[in-house]
Amino acid sequence: MNSAGPPEATARRGLELTPFRGLRYDPDRVGSLAAVTSPPYDVVVRPDGLLHLESADPHNIVRLILPQAATPEARNEQAAHTLRRWLAEGVLTTDPDPGLYVYEQRDGDGLLQRGLIGTLRVSDPADQVVLPHEDVMPHVVADRAALMRATSANLEPLLLTYRGDDSTRTTTALVERTCERPPLLSTTTEDGFHHRLWSVTDSGTLARVRSELARHQALIADGHHRWATYRTLRAEHPSPSPWDHGLVLLVDTARYPLRVRAIHRLLHDLPVKDAVAALEGHFRVRRLAATALPQALDALAEAAGAGNAFLLAGDGAFHLVDRPDPGLLSRTVPADRPEAWRTLDATVLHATLLAHVWRVPDDSAAHISYIHDTGATVAKAERDGSTAVLMHPVREEVVRDLARQGVTMPRKSTSFGPKPASGLVLRSLDV
Repeated sequence: MNSAGPPEATARRGLELTPFRGLRYDPDRVGSLAAVTSPPYDVVVRPDGLLHLESADPHNIVRLILPQAATPEARNEQAAHTLRRWLAEGVLTTDPDPGLYVYEQRDGDGLLQRGLIGTLRVSDPADQVVLPHEDVMPHVVADRAALMRATSANLEPLLLTYRGDDSTRTTTALVERTCERPPLLSTTTEDGFHHRLWSVTDSGTLARVRSELARHQALIADGHHRWATYRTLRAEHPSPSPWDHGLVLLVDTARYPLRVRAIHRLLHDLPVKDAVAALEGHFRVRRLAATALPQALDALAEAAGAGNAFLLAGDGAFHLVDRPDPGLLSRTVPADRPEAWRTLDATVLHATLLAHVWRVPDDSAAHISYIHDTGATVAKAERDGSTAVLMHPVREEVVRDLARQGVTMPRKSTSFGPKPASGLVLRSLDV
């Protein structure tokens, strides 16, 4: 997607992407590279997905990004101990020279994404260099910060996008030319994505790339909590220090547009029948004849074209919720934001449905979960007797326009992808 924000020429500082010595699995010490990778920590559907990944290989990256123990302190110490042990055993090794890493993802449907993995200087929001488009949950930032402190590592990159142009010709050429060489690693994960990684260490090339990117800004596509964590940890350490930078994947979406998908909600303590009953007089609710998820999502997409719409599931059926009462919206949706924000499905869900109709706290894992996989959300709701709220993806241009205005969307409003696989390259802050 396009970079967002004021014209780049007016930014006081641009992107500062720097090389680093990557920490990577030794392929001779693990069963396979695919078996030690994982989706990003917040995409793993617990507990089934976590257990599956843990059993795939004893060295799977989830043992670092989602350690399992009785308390948060024990989990973080366990991750730190595991990382130290893998380093001592040579399971993870540090590349000899600092570099940027060209990363390619390709699936069987023709989707291709290429970008650069490096360490990015952590900027202040006022600098308008890295622009968020979603709010974050403080307890998640605190959790990620505690894990990074314990391990002294960036365990997985966040995903940033920028809009390349004539000023980034060297960077573009570098990425494309590098992909013609034999890669450092190549693997296919069970989701069908093929991953390749290269290292670029030539100092002259890296200097030109850094100079080009310094004229640009980026939008956070995925990893708002990790970026907020980087900022938290940078503030804790006197500069200069390794904590001035954080691990990122930077993608030029003029060449490689990202997909935009929705993130769904699972309301743990709210049965579907109660959720539907509470909507009477506030929204139109229709039980769909469709019993298959794809057809129900088609109905949601059609309704979303005319206004706010949601799909409820969890009782063996699908309930289409649309046409909110305008008076209810005027009473519950804050009026101090742009219209594009006030009319977002995520805004209406959180400000109206969760806060006023269903009275479900949106910041507590005990009451609500945020799940990327549509089928998994429905299946878990049906198992638990809870309510799945399925969302329609927000349009990419809406995200971009709001970010330009400095307006953040409700938390977990979008899912951009493909996301980088975790476990292909890590960064130790002690190197």
